[in-house]
Amino acid sequence: MEQRTDLRSILQYLPLVAQSSSLVWPPSVEEELQTMSRGPSESMVNSGEALALHITNIQKSLSLNASDLAPYALQGYALFFDKKISREESANFFGEVVPALCRLLLQLPSLLEKHYQKADHVLDGVTSGLRLLGPQEAGIVLLSQELIAALLACSLFCLFPEVDRRLNNLQGINFDELFSFPYMRDCTKQENKIKCLIHYFGRICRCMPTGFVSFERKILPLEYHPHFVSYPEADSWANSVTPLCSIEVHTSGAIEDQPGEALEVDFADEFFGGLTLSYDTLQEEIRFVINPELIAGMIFLPRMDANEAIEIVGVERFSCYTGYGPSFQYAGDYTDKKDLDIFKRRKTRVIAIDAMPGPGMGQYKLDALIREVNKAFSGYMHQCKYKIGVKHHPEASSSVRP
Repeated sequence: MEQRTDLRSILQYLPLVAQSSSLVWPPSVEEELQTMSRGPSESMVNSGEALALHITNIQKSLSLNASDLAPYALQGYALFFDKKISREESANFFGEVVPALCRLLLQLPSLLEKHYQKADHVLDGVTSGLRLLGPQEAGIVLLSQELIAALLACSLFCLFPEVDRRLNNLQGINFDELFSFPYMRDCTKQENKIKCLIHYFGRICRCMPTGFVSFERKILPLEYHPHFVSYPEADSWANSVTPLCSIEVHTSGAIEDQPGEALEVDFADEFFGGLTLSYDTLQEEIRFVINPELIAGMIFLPRMDANEAIEIVGVERFSCYTGYGPSFQYAGDYTDKKDLDIFKRRKTRVIAIDAMPGPGMGQYKLDALIREVNKAFSGYMHQCKYKIGVKHHPEASSSVRP
């Protein structure tokens, strides 16, 4: 595989290594995955305790330090699979799901090669390869649901190198902190988040989805440009004569249950995904565990700036739930029946926009009001509609909509 610029930007965050013109697993990791793929009769991975041991072994093979895992994470894997779910569920997970996930991980190098071969030929010529989409870098990444599943399997087994992620405003992406719950005062919500994710892995192992999901960093440029909309100041809003669109008000129902094709807001943290992989279960975290493919964006989308939003199209929902916050509970399987668009994405359009954290009365000051209005504007606007004679301006948003 040619070492493309977009691949080089993300390679340090992947568990694979570059060998000649290809990406490969280190030989010892490949051997471990091969053994686990043949099932518990050969691998002896038949319990949470055994899985924790193999996670430690693979970490060593990847030159990762197992001591860097969150405190009690390995005990959490053992406790969850050996005590918190039924023997039948545990036997199915280790007998069917773990081997299937290991087979999927063995395909990760070839899935990435296939991805990069097609990355620039899917969305009307817009670059869409997996890469780091940094602050003030408008762009889009289009991933197959199969590739996302392989990446999330890496997270489950804690295979991603975490060094330098925080330095580059990226959240941790392994599931170790999620499993670090045994000595938490209220660990029920953690267990239920894990149940949503384990259900997702069971579903994709039984029947791999064949669609795609796009992740787009959208930007309202701070500097004026005659060919596209830039960051409006107070006078622009005060003098605007553009009418607002019509709205419908519903007195019941959740955002993810709306029947039409409206934009679905993720009331986000500035770090995309918020505390999904740690201890919280508010709106963003719940959305990310019932639609786990959202988590894949945390791999390559650093912190959002004030003039940025993230738009995700195509994520599939896998779980039902009840409650909110401390009362959150996994409530079984969900079958997503939304249609697909011309790019094989589900017609689910999620907009991640983050409000100012804890502004107090300062939220009513002019600068804060402008910031919040423009944050929403950056998420809601389809900027391609507002370009003047520019097909793909390098500084403009690359939204692709049917």
